[in-house]
Amino acid sequence: MKNTIAIVDDHILIAQALKGIISKFENFEVIFECENGKELIHKIKALKTVPNIVMLDISMPEMNGFETALWLKESYPEIKIMVLSMQNDEQSVIKMIRNGAKSYLLKNTHPRDLEMALNKLVQDGFFYPDWASKIIYSNMNGTTSSSISKLTEREKEFLKYTITEMSYKEIAELMCCSPRTVESYRDNLFEKLELKTRVGLAVYALKNGFS
Repeated sequence: MKNTIAIVDDHILIAQALKGIISKFENFEVIFECENGKELIHKIKALKTVPNIVMLDISMPEMNGFETALWLKESYPEIKIMVLSMQNDEQSVIKMIRNGAKSYLLKNTHPRDLEMALNKLVQDGFFYPDWASKIIYSNMNGTTSSSISKLTEREKEFLKYTITEMSYKEIAELMCCSPRTVESYRDNLFEKLELKTRVGLAVYALKNGFS
């Protein structure tokens, strides 16, 4: 079964071109396109169809990408958000990630790289190209590999699971402990590594070989 995609972009020609490109991908299909966040909300509710992935532009009328991502994060956290935008500034990247985006690509991305990114998004739960990763790293408050020495073995074990799509409850079951204990690992890592989100923990884990 193919992974379903909704394209949200107010440029109709771009949306149609994207649909045509994705139609050639083996594992993906576009189920509908929308011109802004409000239309996306309407279609999800009217069609009672929740896509696996929302491919989201930022600059749109009525309800922009920032607002749409936040709504998706709060209403349908299981949907994977992939930003596809011309905006590559640090503020936009960080804000979209904080609002729930799991991938961030530019509109000049080659089709083969888009397909690879979509596959990585499905497999790993997120994907950021090198240029976006550098922005994320620079916002990790100086966190470096030397901080590994501060971590306990259980915290290191927990870090490996932050890269997966497992919920904290599922991680707790795998680690044979309570969800509250897992939350304490998370909070300790936030403090020790000066991070604030699971995405930050996952990026740190990948950067330091915990995958």
